[in-house]
Amino acid sequence: MDNYRTPLSRARGLGSAKHGVGAWIGERVAAIALVPLTLWAVFAVLRLAAGDYQFAVHWVAHPLNAVLMILLLGISFWHMAGGLRVVIEDYIHVALNKSALLILNLFVCGLAGALSIFSILKVAFGGGAS
Repeated sequence: MDNYRTPLSRARGLGSAKHGVGAWIGERVAAIALVPLTLWAVFAVLRLAAGDYQFAVHWVAHPLNAVLMILLLGISFWHMAGGLRVVIEDYIHVALNKSALLILNLFVCGLAGALSIFSILKVAFGGGAS
């Protein structure tokens, strides 16, 4: 019966597992969110470059600045982990290596993100004493 079907009709239904759309949309939303946050970060770096250590600590302690820094770093590490996941899935073909790299990617990005957010919170809540 398959002999009478066209190549297109045989290929239909054999494509994606339909789980990639959510990841694709998530990557785009993160990229869009990073645009204004990155512009804010450039402005912040330029402003912080003119000050000293105490100015920087006071600046980070301001709630809006702390929240925007946490958002920038959290979304950046999440976006990075997703992008690296796609690269690993596409270019690593040995299953054991792929699994190990995916786990390593998750742990490294998660740890780096958690440490950076913890550092911001520590300074914001008064732990950045000179």
